[in-house]
Amino acid sequence: MEFDVIIIGSGLAGLAAALELAPRRRVALVSKGALADSASNRAQGGIAAPLADGDSVEAHVRDTLVAGAGLCDLPATRDIIARARGAIAWLQEHGVAFTGGRGGLHLTREGGHGLRRIAHAADATGSAIVAALGSRARGRDGIVLLEHHCAVDLLLAGEPGTAGAACRGVRLLDVRGGRAFDAAAAHVVLATGGAGQVYRTTTAPAAATGDGIAMAWRAGCQVANMEFTQFHPTGLHHPQAGGFLISEAVRGEGGLLRLPDGTRFMPAHDPRAELAPRDIVARAIQAEMARHGLDCVHLDISHQPRDFLQAHFPTIHARCLALGIDIAAMPIPVAPAAHYTCGGVVTDVAGRSGLPGLYVIGEAACTGLHGANRLASNSLLECAVMGRAAAQDILRLAATPVRAAGEGRPAAAAPRPASPDLARLRQDLRQLMSRDVGVVRSDAALRRAAAFVGPLRAEMDARLHREGLSLDLLELRNLALVADLIVRAASERGESRGAHFNSDRREWSEAREGRAASCAAP
Repeated sequence: MEFDVIIIGSGLAGLAAALELAPRRRVALVSKGALADSASNRAQGGIAAPLADGDSVEAHVRDTLVAGAGLCDLPATRDIIARARGAIAWLQEHGVAFTGGRGGLHLTREGGHGLRRIAHAADATGSAIVAALGSRARGRDGIVLLEHHCAVDLLLAGEPGTAGAACRGVRLLDVRGGRAFDAAAAHVVLATGGAGQVYRTTTAPAAATGDGIAMAWRAGCQVANMEFTQFHPTGLHHPQAGGFLISEAVRGEGGLLRLPDGTRFMPAHDPRAELAPRDIVARAIQAEMARHGLDCVHLDISHQPRDFLQAHFPTIHARCLALGIDIAAMPIPVAPAAHYTCGGVVTDVAGRSGLPGLYVIGEAACTGLHGANRLASNSLLECAVMGRAAAQDILRLAATPVRAAGEGRPAAAAPRPASPDLARLRQDLRQLMSRDVGVVRSDAALRRAAAFVGPLRAEMDARLHREGLSLDLLELRNLALVADLIVRAASERGESRGAHFNSDRREWSEAREGRAASCAAP
């Protein structure tokens, strides 16, 4: 297995990079599950871009900086947003059909945005994007699809963290066949998404176990802002919801948050009410749930006509109706759920990491765009921009052949079933992270979490060497490492800011300078 570029992850970032690279480079596109199994595929809202009359790059940048609580990197933010129009045009050229409006695209509004600037495909934008780009990737010369393959670790020349280290490929596990093998490449692109599965309640897909962040850390890369896990305020609260979220666009189109008795509460928490940034809305919901002993609150959009709801939110309308919730006649039960990893591997806008040969793009990366709290619908924008930028950077370099380090080696005689012991430990980790490192944290809770995740991380490393490769062990190893990074970064931050709220620490204000919490690999 020898390629010019190996891309790990098949969401928007990975697909964009692959389509830009092929057929000028031999590309392997690796997906842990099927090609469409990604967080991108679940995205409902859309892509933020300054498209409307009266809007501008600078206005979009200002809203991003406000949501990011002072930790956004201004040059990176401006660079990505300046490319937004081009990213949407590129997606349209590749077959993505956005919802139309008068004289162009229909634009909706979401929390934190001062104007309507969200281009969308009804309420299933991610699905439309992944379907269009995935279809093109399957038919594109130069792209080899490796579905149901999990990345184990990066292959390095030199020792991790040293000046001479460079990425030369990746070890992969064929999940179905149970065989591990080394794949060589001059460039590896990690587009593995975030780490939402480290929490008990999450909107992230099952594959979002922080694999790329963990692999890059082990290879000596720097990470930053791992304490900023964004919780979506309105995850659907239902035993069969399966991580389904209620798009922020529902609030953008007039949805109101209410207590069970019908009382509206957001105006008491923020003058922007339901359209405040996500961190503020999530904490407000959490506070009301704690105050009244509730498992959820209600999001009410029933004042809108049914035909309006079916036109604007067909996916949400159908999904809720299947669960016995008629959103045209009753409020929707919602509660915060872990949604997005704002931090990640430190890169520039083109995805270049500190390790030669390694690019990291999308949610696994930390460009500084999101700061302490991501502005709604900036994530798909970042994926499209970074995917294309990383590919263009690679194409500027001469193609360099790299030989595989060794033969494929068996990991097990056959795929091993998930161990009940590992399943229990994974459940314990997720429950602890939700309880102690969730929407609201405290110094004592973070100490409790550290006492659990540190030993778990060591145990998983030891078991991997002792027991060999299996998907459940690899994922828990990565989850334990990412949880440790989150807890350490949260413990080091001496303030509450954005998505990180510590009840024992003062809230950040512009009058008090903060810092981006970064961790250098050992």
